[in-house]
Amino acid sequence: MTSEPSKLAVTESAASILVVDDTPANLQVLSGMLKDRGYKVRPVPSGKLALLAAQRDPPNLILLDINMPEMNGYEVCEHLKADDKLKGIPIIFISALTEPLDKVKAFATGGVDYLTKPFQMEELHARVETHLKLRRLQIDLEEYSRDLEHARRRITHDLEMARGVQRSLLPLRLPEVPGYEFFAHYESAHEVGGDYYDCILLPGDRVAVLVGDVAGKGVMAALLMAKLSAEARFYMLTNPDPAAAFTKLNSLMNQSGVPGRFVTLAAAFLDPHSHTVTLVNAGHPPPLLYHRQTRTVEDAISNDVTGYPLGVVDSFEYASCQVHLQPGDSILAFTDGVTEAMDVRDLQLETKGVYAAVAGGDYSPRTMVEQVVNVVKQFSVGRSQNDDIALVGFGRTHL
Repeated sequence: MTSEPSKLAVTESAASILVVDDTPANLQVLSGMLKDRGYKVRPVPSGKLALLAAQRDPPNLILLDINMPEMNGYEVCEHLKADDKLKGIPIIFISALTEPLDKVKAFATGGVDYLTKPFQMEELHARVETHLKLRRLQIDLEEYSRDLEHARRRITHDLEMARGVQRSLLPLRLPEVPGYEFFAHYESAHEVGGDYYDCILLPGDRVAVLVGDVAGKGVMAALLMAKLSAEARFYMLTNPDPAAAFTKLNSLMNQSGVPGRFVTLAAAFLDPHSHTVTLVNAGHPPPLLYHRQTRTVEDAISNDVTGYPLGVVDSFEYASCQVHLQPGDSILAFTDGVTEAMDVRDLQLETKGVYAAVAGGDYSPRTMVEQVVNVVKQFSVGRSQNDDIALVGFGRTHL
């Protein structure tokens, strides 16, 4: 028992096919074969009428004869491909011409297939069905691309807004402390990032300088950074002991419920009356201590004082240490976007590169920050910035 040919619908309605041939008998045969398969067929006897019909109601596919008076199939195809509205319509040439050059010209003008007369009915249906499916896939892909572009624009806009909000969380102005100078530099590798710094005025004219780095990049890191910034201000203001403030921040991070997220944080608590700086470190690159008199640099905090990053180990007790600043001495805190800056050989600047940038020079906090930033930029020439950068320098004036 044989079954009747199934009717094909490429979209919700049957596909529309424009058949162009100057021979009435050919038009009748082709139209009948295609209508039997459920297609909407529009037969036209000339190239000019084909262009008018296509412009009025673009079809899903065109079957196009080559040898026609006034305007042949090649010319019709060229006109269609020059029209932005019609150029995507697949065109199958149907012709008695069998020379290879004729086929080459058909494809060169924009045809997607070539059938030689006389043709087999099943071959025609197979070619038509194939190119209608390909056209449907092409349309779907174009729609998907447009949707992606719209989504990209929305995300870009949202990220720019988030970038502005994040920047607003950074200090608008640095502290003004008699006998001291402060300077900071910040730039994110992406629209939003996880690096941050803060300067918090504490009771007794003290100042807390914080530099932190949330693990990861993007929106999640930025949101966690915003939460950390608010909580850090609270704990620094309500805990006279800096190490105790870090211990409480660590507990908060462990209770955040965000898996795999942790924060490195370094803090320097300046007492301008005694010229002492109390330092606490949670897995962060150690701040640099610059001695102006000898023009040497060293770690401002020892390894035995450095604790785990916040959010890694619960119930950890952090420790602190103190340094005394002589006139002209400065402290520079920075994130690992500085030490992990890479050159074209995939080598990192590392802490020794930062120290080499400063050692031997005569620097104020501002010029020291600018010097390190310049070294990072020069070192990374030819490489795109792959991590956020935050630096804060402060120190005693030497006058």
